[in-house]
Amino acid sequence: MELTHTRILVDRYKECFLFYRDVLGFKVAWGDEGSNYADFEFGGVKLGVFDRRQMAAAIGEVYRSDKSQTDRFALIFKVEDVDRAYEEWKERVDFITVPVEQEEWGIKVAHFRDPDGTLLEIYENL
Repeated sequence: MELTHTRILVDRYKECFLFYRDVLGFKVAWGDEGSNYADFEFGGVKLGVFDRRQMAAAIGEVYRSDKSQTDRFALIFKVEDVDRAYEEWKERVDFITVPVEQEEWGIKVAHFRDPDGTLLEIYENL
């Protein structure tokens, strides 16, 4: 398994996109100001910025504007085979989602939480 990037979950996607691109000068690796998801690269590190409403929908949760009750970031791990990882871990990990192809993003993903509630995603490229 490989940690590929950290993803922050935001309510004001367009403003955040412009902030990271135009104010901090991060290079856009994927996405634009209207895509609701973008990857930025800087100093060999990748930062994902994603609309919180879409992340909540992706894991089957209800979006809440109360920031204390919702995810603010997620750790993203690339694996060779999401289905195999799911099968290996499902007895030890409470998955939020089963492996699902997200063709619009070109990945297959599954989601779970660590014991303290941190959102984690495993993915493979399609």
